[in-house]
Amino acid sequence: MAADAPHTCYEGCSVPSFQLYLQRSGEHQAMMQSLHSLLPAQFLSIAAGKNSLDVLGVGSGGGEMDVQILSLLQSTIPSVPITAGVVEGSSKLVDNFKALVGKTADMQTITFDWHIMHSGDYEKEVLAKANVKKFDFIHMIQMIYYVDNLSETIKFYHGLLKSNGRLMIIVEAANSGWDVLWKTHCKDLCVGAITEYRSSREVIASLESLGLKYDEHDIPNSYDITDCFDPSSVDGERLMSFMTGTDHFSQSFTSEVRAKMLNLLKNTCSTQKDGKVFFNSALKCILVHA
Repeated sequence: MAADAPHTCYEGCSVPSFQLYLQRSGEHQAMMQSLHSLLPAQFLSIAAGKNSLDVLGVGSGGGEMDVQILSLLQSTIPSVPITAGVVEGSSKLVDNFKALVGKTADMQTITFDWHIMHSGDYEKEVLAKANVKKFDFIHMIQMIYYVDNLSETIKFYHGLLKSNGRLMIIVEAANSGWDVLWKTHCKDLCVGAITEYRSSREVIASLESLGLKYDEHDIPNSYDITDCFDPSSVDGERLMSFMTGTDHFSQSFTSEVRAKMLNLLKNTCSTQKDGKVFFNSALKCILVHA
């Protein structure tokens, strides 16, 4: 598959909307705050008795989270060499990732293996090989929405874990603002890169059906979406475009649908304080044991 094919909704002109979202939402900061208290003990358990560690990031985007996780792993277990595989469908975001690696001193001792492709294509590539590389730690952060078959994807990546490994899935929490918005308007929203919206509820149901052992951890987060209710706000339009998985929110839906979405966002998916609207973007971190 061509490296520049639009595998995700973050490709092309959607990338600036994604980057604005990351800036406004504080999502990565909320994740890392939780992971700093959660992962060191996990890493020590995973690394026990091993003389090297192999990490795989699936749907790694621009690498902001990967680099911080790898740095945390290095600081927790400084003497163990690390390799890092990356699976990401957006060539633009992979370029951003490589640039970030190039200017991060800690990353210079890590060997990276880049796979610019959709997760499903990576699965096919791996299954076609006689010798399958396995990993000590695999993370899938905010990407489970884009896979074709949730249970089969989890089963595949779980099967790539070494002994005592962990598969970490971070996903929007059940009953979060995202969950309410996308399930209420699934007919309007699940028509592009995301065809079936999943929250932590669906992930946990899949893990239960597969009989896998897991732990779940809350990651609270909210962010200011007041600009979304100002029709003249460029940032508000771009945020709404990202939140609805479209390139141009105001042009993608009828005025009636837009009004219903905005009403839902304000009155059901958010809290209001001092004239501002704060969207509930709570997350779940789910750690699946090998």
